[in-house]
Amino acid sequence: MYISQQIAANAVHEVFLGRNLTTALPAALARFPDATAQQKGAAADLSYGTLRYYGEVDAYLKALLEKPLADERIHALLLVAIYQLTHDKADAFTVVNQAVHAVSQLKKPAVKPWAKGLVNAILRNFLRQKEPLAIKFKEHEVAAYSYPQWWINKLRVQYPNQWQPMLTVGNQHPPMTLRVNTKKISTPDYLQLLAQSEIDTMQLGEQSVVLTKPLAVEKISGFTDGVVSVQDYGAQLAAHLIDVKEGMRVLDACCAPGGKTGHILELADVQMTALDSDAVRLQRVESNLARLNLKANLRVGDAGATDWHDGVPFDRILADVPCTASGIVRRHVDIKWLRRESDIASFTAQQAKILPNLWQMLAKGGKLLYVTCSVFKEENQSQIDRFLQQHPDATQIAISDLLDSEHQNITHMQGQLIPNNSHDGFFYALLQKN
Repeated sequence: MYISQQIAANAVHEVFLGRNLTTALPAALARFPDATAQQKGAAADLSYGTLRYYGEVDAYLKALLEKPLADERIHALLLVAIYQLTHDKADAFTVVNQAVHAVSQLKKPAVKPWAKGLVNAILRNFLRQKEPLAIKFKEHEVAAYSYPQWWINKLRVQYPNQWQPMLTVGNQHPPMTLRVNTKKISTPDYLQLLAQSEIDTMQLGEQSVVLTKPLAVEKISGFTDGVVSVQDYGAQLAAHLIDVKEGMRVLDACCAPGGKTGHILELADVQMTALDSDAVRLQRVESNLARLNLKANLRVGDAGATDWHDGVPFDRILADVPCTASGIVRRHVDIKWLRRESDIASFTAQQAKILPNLWQMLAKGGKLLYVTCSVFKEENQSQIDRFLQQHPDATQIAISDLLDSEHQNITHMQGQLIPNNSHDGFFYALLQKN
């Protein structure tokens, strides 16, 4: 157990130095090459759990400390242990003892001799004060919801009737949703294949299947053969909404890691250009398309520039623009704590550059689908409203009827998907060039 605590503490510490968990956790795991698969799995769970409920566990720790800890590694270890004592099923006595042992193993620089006694005292004090502190923190929003105060305030203003459920859903474990490649197998036939393997599922839409219990991708029937892909139900709407037809010239801008690229190609044989500014991320697109046995013209380029474009207009453009990712926090729990409210202005500036730049590449009568994985209105309908004011040749096509009639379990407000048990928080705006 203590090795898992150490790995998780290292990962959490790196996140608060500004590194995202997607890279911090593998780096922390690499420092323990002899860790077992079980220890690695536990470390991942502890890392995600601690950051998911950081607002709560940090409030507990601050209440127990007389002054801030000078050693941030010990601080991170205590956060992990308090998370275990509040949300994990591990025995409290074991958690405390393992944390004391874990702190003694910290090196470079070596911890002081008093560290073991400090960790032991703080955690045992927490166990004594846990109930009265829990009552006290019900009135402390950051502790109660485990989000930064600015985030809570923004959702309360923008979603007066949904803000609390949105915060709650964002702290849940995300569903593992598959997209069935209906070029290779029908969804009913794939469901039967899973049933034969005694894998419990629920069908959401025409191509969407949710696994009751998440599995490693290599254990999912048909994954390596391109029969299915892992993709959130909300993200799967993009390929349907963009309305592609055989032979069209299609651009998927900001395409990495390629989930939407592959889905569009599964639905229609189109001339696909997949664009991303990051060559390394574009390699992931290439890998995903190879697994699906699909092809696209992969281009490294800035969606806000034109130097990569050959001058021939596109019939359809998917503009999956950079954003705060505030709608997918249950998958990327570090985002809540790495984002700053001031970041929104930076993202909206990028979006305001990309959207008109791609618009000039769209053929007359063509359609552009603007997409974010954000729930903040500044990045979504407000961005579209400004664009429409500046571009009289653009019309926003209502997608509410399509969502209501053809897709189950979608909770939305005029193109804004409200995160729920079935999908994450995406925004879609379909624009047509007059």
